[in-house]
Amino acid sequence: MTMTLPVMPPVKPMLCKSLKAMPPQDFVPAGLLYEPKWDGFRCIIFRDGGQVELGSRNEKPLTRYFPEIVAAALRELPGRCVIDGEIIIEGPDGGLEFEVLLQRIHPAASRITKLSGETPARFVAFDLLAIDDEDLRTVPFSERRERLLAALSDSGPGVQVTPATTDIELATVWFDSFEGAGLDGIVAKPLDVPYVEDGRALFKIKHQRTADVVVAGFRWHKSGPVVGSLLLGLYNDEGSLQHVGVAASFTMNRRGELVDELAAYVPADLSEHPWAHELDADAGAIGRVPGAVSRWNSGKDLSWNPLRPELVCEVAYDHLQGDRFRHATQFQRWRPDRDPASCTYSQLETPTRVNLADVLSQQ
Repeated sequence: MTMTLPVMPPVKPMLCKSLKAMPPQDFVPAGLLYEPKWDGFRCIIFRDGGQVELGSRNEKPLTRYFPEIVAAALRELPGRCVIDGEIIIEGPDGGLEFEVLLQRIHPAASRITKLSGETPARFVAFDLLAIDDEDLRTVPFSERRERLLAALSDSGPGVQVTPATTDIELATVWFDSFEGAGLDGIVAKPLDVPYVEDGRALFKIKHQRTADVVVAGFRWHKSGPVVGSLLLGLYNDEGSLQHVGVAASFTMNRRGELVDELAAYVPADLSEHPWAHELDADAGAIGRVPGAVSRWNSGKDLSWNPLRPELVCEVAYDHLQGDRFRHATQFQRWRPDRDPASCTYSQLETPTRVNLADVLSQQ
């Protein structure tokens, strides 16, 4: 039996343009609705009676990875609907756990079943694309939001509607305070916008900070012998250099220049590198080091080249997830004046912890 919804999978989710500051209501003629920016897996749920499919941003189904979301959709959603939102996992401290979410992308069904019981995910809804036989994609967002609230008025803990406000002062409070729950900013949505697949008709405002980090390695670019990304490290309290992320946004001309700039830091003795154990195929990884297999693409080349940990650069980042940068950082400049040993976690801001329950109670 196949689905017969008015909006059928796959659907490419609506996307955002980045802004540096919170836009006022008159930023667009019809005004804006401000929502917390969730840090999970973007997902569009398609439900047609007893059938449920979980679509992802890259159009590959997430259905097999989240059986508890399928169960929640059957239990808590209208019988025929298409809803855009985010799959999240709440950690024991009440905040978002993106790295636990990543563990679900696993080939073994037994592993997925085990994790769905131990660390269950839930769905935060923020847009309604269709209900019953109605395709709502051409309807203004303000009406889609009202219809979403009505459709999910009786939903349970597995499916919840994101908080939203038209008050920029409250949105600014959310921007500052909700980071402590693992959220990474605010999305501002024009109230009159239709649902534009793969279109950047929304606006996101994310935290931007800078940090001085050690450059301890690099990866080649997939197109040839130029630098693809820099591997970054910070020293922990025990004095160990932990891999915290990458800087990868460079022009092709700059990638070529980096080859020459990094050449002087290639170590003669690999055994002295702080991540030397990761270079040994027979050694187990200790702490936070590069080289782990990608959960999204097991065939992706994650090999890397060590550099003596003597270079320091300043990078811009949005927030920390656990003990590493959540997203790729933006290279700002070299810092020859900084001692690599001074590049520690202590320079990073630590937001005050907030529980997800407090975020979701803001309706």
